Formats: sequence, C-alpha cells, structure tokens
Amino acid sequence: MATLAVAGNPATGTRTTTRAWLAVSTAIFAIAWGGNEFTPLLVMYKRDGLPLATVDLLLFEYVLGIVPALLIGGPLSDRYGRRPLMRPAPLIAAAGSLLLAFGSSSVPMLSAGRVLSGVALGLAMAVGSSWLKELSSPPFAPETASGTGARRSAMSLTAGFGIGAGVAGVLAQWGPWPGTLPYLINVTLCLAAAAWLLRTPETAVPQPRPGRLLDDLKIPAIAHRRFRLIVLPVALWLFACSATAYAIMPTLMMPKVHGAPIAFSALITVVTLGCGFGIQSAARRLDRPGTIRLPVLTLALVLAGMALAAAASATLSLWLAFATAMVLGAGYGIGLVAGLVEIERMARPDDLAGLTAVFYSVSYLGFAVPAIMAVLHEDAGLGYPAMFLALAAAVVGCLALVARGRNA
Repeated sequence: MATLAVAGNPATGTRTTTRAWLAVSTAIFAIAWGGNEFTPLLVMYKRDGLPLATVDLLLFEYVLGIVPALLIGGPLSDRYGRRPLMRPAPLIAAAGSLLLAFGSSSVPMLSAGRVLSGVALGLAMAVGSSWLKELSSPPFAPETASGTGARRSAMSLTAGFGIGAGVAGVLAQWGPWPGTLPYLINVTLCLAAAAWLLRTPETAVPQPRPGRLLDDLKIPAIAHRRFRLIVLPVALWLFACSATAYAIMPTLMMPKVHGAPIAFSALITVVTLGCGFGIQSAARRLDRPGTIRLPVLTLALVLAGMALAAAASATLSLWLAFATAMVLGAGYGIGLVAGLVEIERMARPDDLAGLTAVFYSVSYLGFAVPAIMAVLHEDAGLGYPAMFLALAAAVVGCLALVARGRNA
C-alpha cells in the first residue's frame, strides 16, 4: 500500500501518495508500446507487397505527430497544467492503434494511425516526462537522488518500446489475425492507463492570466551552451540508433531468416531495447554532474555500432546483426538518460517541458534514416556499408562538438 507524502499538493491543496508517479509511468509505457508495435511488423508489410520505401516512410510518419505534440504540448502544459494535456494521450494512442488494426491494406489508414500514435507519444514525452519528474520529487514524493525522474521516464519509454515490439512480433508471426490482434492489445492497455490517470494529482499550477501562446513557445534555455554542444549532438543519434538496429537490419537479413522474418525482427527490436533498458539503471551511477562522461560514452557506443552495422550489411552475418543491435541499444539507453539528466539540471521549472520537447524532437529525426537510406540505395545505387561508414564519420564530428562543450 502506498504511503502518504509529507506535504500536500500545491496545485490542488490535497494530499497525495508517494506512488502517484506510477500512473504516469504506466501511461507512458502503454503509449510507447503503441508507438513501437508497428516496428517489427515492417517486415510483414514489406513481405505482403508494400514497397520498401513506403513502409520506411510509414515508420517515419509518426514523427509528423510527435514533433508538433512535443513542441506545442510542453509549453501548453506549463501554461494550463499537466493533466489537461496528458490525460487524453492514452486515448489518442488507442485511436491510432485501432486505425492500424483495421487498415493493414490501406496506406492512408496506416498513415493516419501512425500520426495519431505520434501525437500521443509526443505528449507522453514532453508532458508525461515532466509530470513524472515532478511526481518523483518533493512534495509529491520523498527526497530522491538527482535524475530519478529522468531515469524513470527513460525506463518507462524503453520498456514500452521493447515489450510492445516483442509481443507484436510474436503475435504477428504465430498468432491469429497477425495484422490486427497486436494493435488491439495496445488499445486495451491504453484504455486502462487512461482510467488510472484520472486519479493522478496535478503538479503544475495553471497560470491565472496567461499571456500570448507565442511567448510560451519561446524556450530561452535552448541558447544554453551546454545544451547546444552536448545535449543536441547526443539527441541526433538516439533514434538513428534504434532505426538502424530494428528497422534496417531485419530488412537486410530477410534472406537469412526467411522462415520467421517477423519474429526475427521482433527479436532484434527486443535485444536493442533490452540492452537500452538494462543499461539505463547503471547510467545514473556512471553520471557525474558537470562532466561529459555519459555523452562521450553514448557517442563512442554509437560509433562502434555504426561500424558493426557496416560490417553486418556487407557480410549479412546474423551474429553481427545481433552485435549491432546490442551496441546501438546500449548507446540509445545511455544517451536517453544523459540527455534527460542534463535537461533536468539546466532547465527552470517553466522551461522543463519545452526543453524536453526540443530534445525529443531532434532525436526523433533519426527515424528518417531508414527512408533516406532506402531511397539512396534504390535511386542512387549507394551500398549500405558505405552509408553506415558515412554515419560513423558524422558521429566523430559530434564527438568533437561534445569535447568543445566540456567546460560549458
């Protein structure tokens, strides 16, 4: 049974429990499940006749929902509170999953479902992460170690991404209604999470006389030198890691796993995100405030992962594909914690949601990598090994930027 917190809720004047953060964590988990359950099914859609570039664009399309929801949802939640923005998010995710469940033969329905999934995920990341961070701190919870809220948010997202993909892949490979049942499970989860959120306390006092929304959309902390030279170079690679590991590798390895390609795709996704999830609990112990330890470790892992991806795509080795997933997953996991912890330290209360939104918006651009590489491969004849080596060279450039910002 949860115990009562020492202090009350300043937004509502009521007492709250130390476990209130669990409801938000569960909602983030369910929404992340819905955002990533599509990923292992990429192989199924390609096998069933959708063009490779079209499927990779569908993967990227939910960024069209994520970015606006991130950039607008965060400042709006600073203005009106977390509850009005976050409570509809699981319902939006459920609507997206319903469209995906019954639109497997319709690209427009798949596109709409992906965009709605993105809107929900954007709200979960910007508003949910801020709400979770606040519920993990006094007066809503006892004093916790620095970065606890960021770590809980990162782990909720990563667990949802990984478990959702794993369950969806297994059901699509061996279960009934492969293009429908995985999404319906997520609908159930999202509805349950939405019901639990109804009892979660507000943490941000709504502004009685809000000014112009345009002013709220301005985030002065973006100009912070440490944000520009350390956080953004890390953000660029977070979902480029994920997209490389579980969107590109399974497609390249299809000739090697023709017996169970969807299950293999799901396994690669679970390995990637499992490594990311597992390393996040260790990331806090490795962190040292004011240093660049975590950002450098992140980019070193990304660099190694891109080199492995080049080797795997050249040899079509399943073992190298798994090694790629493990290393890139670890880079994603540490990078997510590193970015959120840096933001938590530099942001003012009224900047937290907005700065988190910018961080995630930049990171999600990485999901364009599979579509760009597919077009370059098909239209320009570029090989995947050469393109992965080019990405590795870009990572080296980001390491140089981070080194410049060490004293910021």
